[in-house]
Amino acid sequence: MPSLTEETAGRRKYTLEQKEQFFSVLDRCGSVGAAARELGFNQMTCYQWVHKSRLPVRAPRNRQAGQRIYTQEQKDEFFVVFDRLKSTRQAARELGLSPDTCAGWVRKAGLKSYGKPGAGPHPGRGEYFRLRTTGVSRRKAAAAVGIHLRTAEEWDQGIRKSGGRRIYPDGRVVGYKRGVTTMISSAGTTGTVLIPPMPVSALEKAIDPRFLSVQEREMIRDLKSAGSSVRAIAQTLGRAPSTISRELGRNTDVVMGYMPHGAQRKAAARRARPKDAKLAGESDLRDYVKGKLLIRWSPEQISHTLVEEFPDNPEMRVSPETIYQALYIQARGGLKREIQAALRTGRTRRKPHRTGEQRASRFVDPMVMISERPAEIEDRAVPGHWEGDLITGAYNQSAIGTLVERTTRYVMLVHLPGDHTAETVRDGLIKTMSTLPEHLRGSLTWDQGAEMAGHKSFTMATHMQVYFCDPASPWQRGSNENTNGLLRQYFPKGTDLSAYGPEDLEHVAQELNGRPRKTLGWDTPAERLRDLLLTT
Repeated sequence: MPSLTEETAGRRKYTLEQKEQFFSVLDRCGSVGAAARELGFNQMTCYQWVHKSRLPVRAPRNRQAGQRIYTQEQKDEFFVVFDRLKSTRQAARELGLSPDTCAGWVRKAGLKSYGKPGAGPHPGRGEYFRLRTTGVSRRKAAAAVGIHLRTAEEWDQGIRKSGGRRIYPDGRVVGYKRGVTTMISSAGTTGTVLIPPMPVSALEKAIDPRFLSVQEREMIRDLKSAGSSVRAIAQTLGRAPSTISRELGRNTDVVMGYMPHGAQRKAAARRARPKDAKLAGESDLRDYVKGKLLIRWSPEQISHTLVEEFPDNPEMRVSPETIYQALYIQARGGLKREIQAALRTGRTRRKPHRTGEQRASRFVDPMVMISERPAEIEDRAVPGHWEGDLITGAYNQSAIGTLVERTTRYVMLVHLPGDHTAETVRDGLIKTMSTLPEHLRGSLTWDQGAEMAGHKSFTMATHMQVYFCDPASPWQRGSNENTNGLLRQYFPKGTDLSAYGPEDLEHVAQELNGRPRKTLGWDTPAERLRDLLLTT
């Protein structure tokens, strides 16, 4: 336990005399933080002393707790330095004073303030121009005072920056935050030209060639500055003279002349059509469309019937796309959600459709598509080329691999114990194909199922190229599809295929290979394969 004459603050102990000294300094400063800093005491301990003593100590009304107190001599010294530097922050930094406090002194004195502390003329501006008058290059003068080369270029052109604006020597003031350009004429009057801010994507968006591009607008400015006439400019650009005349008349400023990039922004802003959707408001057309949708008509049927029923009323026209937008696009609106349910699909939002070219690759390793398969495989002239697929059991939990030789229609079944992941299917195919002689291991055609993600390693192990069918094109491996239908006699849909072992699969394959086939001249696949092996 500490003695009555001591207070404990972590590792440091304060005596009763130090505590009384703190309260005497507190009476003078009026701030716990200021008194603690002056004495070098722990600030948290001092706050505890004040809390236990229940003293109503508050900071002065015009001063926050802990704020430094300056004397009148320091204030007068600040204004002397401020008159010399014309910068609040620089004067405060030179004297070691608070920039915020000094900024308040400047405002109360009614002097010109440079906004928030730190703003104002660059301290090296005068030195920069002195170096330039002595013949120093722009790059060396900028490096000497520590400014960017672009800033130096603007200083030489007389451009000033203030409050997010760029002020030009001709009186033009460009405010980039609001997208406003203010013109100050020689008479002192000002005029504001609103240049709507446009995103870069809208300015660079490719549009119809009949509209002027930003490159053409730049050529118009350059040719006009060179003294070319409207017809000469039109002939150079391959445009009609009226197009050039309208462009110059619409976008030429009385002071600055023709500004191509400003004209491009205006054109991009005018391109939008901010009008209400056709079916958004109450109208006879909207009631007609609503009624037909409720009796299950399609948007295309409604669009064509309107022309038949109202041939002389152009107001009763709507395209199928407009109806779909009114149903699906919330921003355009026009039809309630209960009407959306009347569509045959029952969807309340659009479903994107992708073509085969837009389809993303299923595998990390690039696929070799069936379109690259040689003609000798396509016409079944050369044996040894196979088609493959999986038949799955109940809930897709089990599967059997099926292989059919394209020339002989010989069937081989692959046992897949446990699962049918890419690794299991790859290992099963390698094991099955390894039982064949090398001249019967030509190629394998498969669909784009995820089970063939390991096709690259299968090719390396068996030297068999894998060709992939196009999406949703089962006819491209028709022999295999036909065989899968025959196999369903032995393995009905909805059954657990994991119950069949390798012996069961071998028995089913022998029965299929022993059936006479019309396409083989009533020979069996086993006989054709036997003849092929004997001949070889």
